[in-house]
Amino acid sequence: MKLVSWNVNGIRSIHKKGALAPLIETLKPDILCLQETKAEQGQSPIDMPDYEEYWNSAQKKGYSGTAICTKVTPITVHNNLPSHIVKQFDLMPDTYGNPNTEGRVIAAEYKNFFLVTVYTPNSKGDLSRLSMRHSHWDPAFLAYCKELEREKPVIFCGDLNVAHTPDDLANPRGNEGSHGFTTEERGGLDAIITAGFVDTFRLFTKGAGHYTWWSNFSNARARNIGWRIDYFFVSSCLASNIVSARIMSDLYGSDHCPIILELDL
Repeated sequence: MKLVSWNVNGIRSIHKKGALAPLIETLKPDILCLQETKAEQGQSPIDMPDYEEYWNSAQKKGYSGTAICTKVTPITVHNNLPSHIVKQFDLMPDTYGNPNTEGRVIAAEYKNFFLVTVYTPNSKGDLSRLSMRHSHWDPAFLAYCKELEREKPVIFCGDLNVAHTPDDLANPRGNEGSHGFTTEERGGLDAIITAGFVDTFRLFTKGAGHYTWWSNFSNARARNIGWRIDYFFVSSCLASNIVSARIMSDLYGSDHCPIILELDL
């Protein structure tokens, strides 16, 4: 089974660039997970006849949003974090709004696993959303994945908006304490790993120089001055089923590139 995750930074934008169809033709994913769609289903005339589409769009127009496009019909599909998790972790609106109405999570149940796609809230350049993320969103999302894991193994993917280690960004010293590389955000990934989830890319590839997002300024992508902030994590019991986990940095259309996970299930 081949899974692809991609923050498209606007589904209508990549459609205008003609970037999605070549990706599907090249990678032929069984399941395609999208983040930052910035649209509602049907707002972009993308023809995907072989896929069922499941969308979770933000209440705010043109903002955030996720989607799952799948050749395999899921048993169930659920949008957003459930209300008991929201209540448990006091996930309330902040200055920017309610993070649980921003279309950030879709969980699809399949025969042998749950697949969750997530677009984690950005802490913002002034760190005004860091407290919400660190104290509420990150632990709430992890608790949700662990709850699902009590039923079946979990695969989750998406833009987590954090570089985990100094190897995951080109300039760690210069970005220490900046949004996306704070102690709090990195601690959120530490908690995910401590909870038993595996960063699949690091099963195969070590060291620096492997990134999934690049700034649009200063020719950053051509110079490979980037960040690895897009991930596939799996329950530890699935680690032996992973065939490959790769970053598709040669595929363009967004400021992020797609990532791919292949499993023998």
